[in-house]
Amino acid sequence: MQVFNRHVSGKGLTVFSFETILISALMLVAARANGSLDSALAALWKIGLATAVFELCFYYNDLYDLTVVHSRSELLTRVMRAAGTGAIALGILSIVVPAVSVGHGIFVTSLWLLLIAIPLWRMAFDGLTRDRRLEQRVLIVGTGPIARLVARQINAQHDFGYHIVGCVTESSDADTDGLDMPLLGTAADVSLLVLRHQIDRVVVSLSDRRGHLPIKELLRAKLSGVRIEDAATTYERISGKILTDGLAPSWLIFSDGFQASRGTRVVKRFVDIVLAAIGLVVAAPLMLLTAIAVWLDSPGPVLYRQVRVGENDRLFTLCKFRSMRRDAERGKPIWATNNDNRVTRVGRVIRLTRLDELPQLLNVLRGDMSFVGPRPERPYFVQRLAADIPFYAERHAVKPGITGWAQVKYGYGSSVEDAMEKLRYDLYYIKHLSIGFDLTIVIDTVKVILCARGAQ
Repeated sequence: MQVFNRHVSGKGLTVFSFETILISALMLVAARANGSLDSALAALWKIGLATAVFELCFYYNDLYDLTVVHSRSELLTRVMRAAGTGAIALGILSIVVPAVSVGHGIFVTSLWLLLIAIPLWRMAFDGLTRDRRLEQRVLIVGTGPIARLVARQINAQHDFGYHIVGCVTESSDADTDGLDMPLLGTAADVSLLVLRHQIDRVVVSLSDRRGHLPIKELLRAKLSGVRIEDAATTYERISGKILTDGLAPSWLIFSDGFQASRGTRVVKRFVDIVLAAIGLVVAAPLMLLTAIAVWLDSPGPVLYRQVRVGENDRLFTLCKFRSMRRDAERGKPIWATNNDNRVTRVGRVIRLTRLDELPQLLNVLRGDMSFVGPRPERPYFVQRLAADIPFYAERHAVKPGITGWAQVKYGYGSSVEDAMEKLRYDLYYIKHLSIGFDLTIVIDTVKVILCARGAQ
């Protein structure tokens, strides 16, 4: 779930908002039970801090990603693990800064209440939201590959209350082999089907709209209050990425977004400079230890310099701690792969922990990169991918980043197919670029590092 930006689903936002109130209320109940309500009310900031810590632990255990948690046993396991982590974090924090402690009695009582109340509330919410009467009934116009892809995406997620009633073909001779949703008729039947099945949303996914788009039927449905939208718009909202398959340039031109203001870019650059400067000072001892470890582990330079493509196709030299053998590449550049035997022993550790990325703070300070943005690629691969993948060059409209939306959502890629999938996320980031979105990605990055995901 993205807490700080416009991409939060209705269900996810409801869960997060209610649990903010619920956890705080449970701590006040615990204070009342321990006869300390007056002192607790006088220090509400302590309760707010404890609530934030617990919710952060819930977030890092994927409890706000409603697509991940499928069963009650998994829910209970994740709640207990998150609550335990939160208890340990607050315990350590209370030892380091005693002023933040809410008191042993309140803490223990509220922890027990939380372990009981959160699972009960989640099961009640899940039962309520699974009621088909509360779901939006969706009709898909089209049976082609994009229509099927959107249908699979809708069925795979639980953050949006959508129920696919069925689909209609663009013509009587359309290919319907292997169709995994009910076929209700042709595009000419849209008006009738909207009334018969009480459709709330019509998703239009036609590979060729000339002569096949039921304009009168769609207009009639629109005027009756039914939401009509393009398949690419639906896919973007529910997946957090842009559907580039068969996408016309006009969709990118006329859709909302891709309008980061000058003020946003100035603030983003200011934040980059401040954080990079602070990061270099704070991480200096760790960078020194990493450099020594790299130097002792294998022969070769400590830093690895490589030319990458940046904003507006400008080339720059990226710096990283070397994680591969000195002779890792001979001749044509190649991508890293799973269990790559070119990676050194220390290199494997610093890749998992992202310590190899720390020298890129210098690139951020120089203005070559930002903290958040599409990962910069090498000119050789850019030339190759731009020839094979539509809109690939558009990812260079912003500065590349140390981390990015594609990195936290998809991880490492080592093929053209991976690059295509990551492009979908990169374009989504560029379209919705904001300081709040960047903050979300940074928080997600910490989660990825803690879980050691996505490194090669």
